[in-house]
Amino acid sequence: MFRARRTLLLGVALVSVACTQQMTSQPYYRPYAPSQLFSDGTSARPIPADTVSQGQVDPAGSAGDDADFPMPITPEVMDRGRSRYDIYCTPCHGDDGTGGGMIVQRGFTPPPSFADDRLRAAAPGHFVRVMTTGTGSMPSYAAQVEPVDRWAIAAYIRALQLSQHATLDDVPPDQRAVLEQQP
Repeated sequence: MFRARRTLLLGVALVSVACTQQMTSQPYYRPYAPSQLFSDGTSARPIPADTVSQGQVDPAGSAGDDADFPMPITPEVMDRGRSRYDIYCTPCHGDDGTGGGMIVQRGFTPPPSFADDRLRAAAPGHFVRVMTTGTGSMPSYAAQVEPVDRWAIAAYIRALQLSQHATLDDVPPDQRAVLEQQP
């Protein structure tokens, strides 16, 4: 019994010594310390263009509440926005953006309607910021939705808002006749 205990202690001691391979005390340079390794004489390398620091949001997604669209709104952007909206937003906000999605029908807190005057007056950057950081019971979607897709969703939300407050005068004249013929 004593011999088995001594053998076990010896094994534990050998394993613990083998695991300390000086990994915590490796040589390193302090940022911008002098170095002979590179021709510019510093230890730090210049940051490549368009680099986004870990933990920061891509500039296209780091909108303030008053930011406007950073890209032109094309049919392709609108199609992408609708596709992403259908995937990520419809469960809570519903197809029409009024807050009656399936999650709400099952008892969760309804989100505000995009047709509300407050949200109709909000700049597109407001919607991008809310998707990025979350608010109230809405979580952040930064990990699920790319910044460019957040802007596309904001464009589609704006289209939903316009569609719910459109008048016949908003319809192009060539298509107005078709609407006037419908019962």
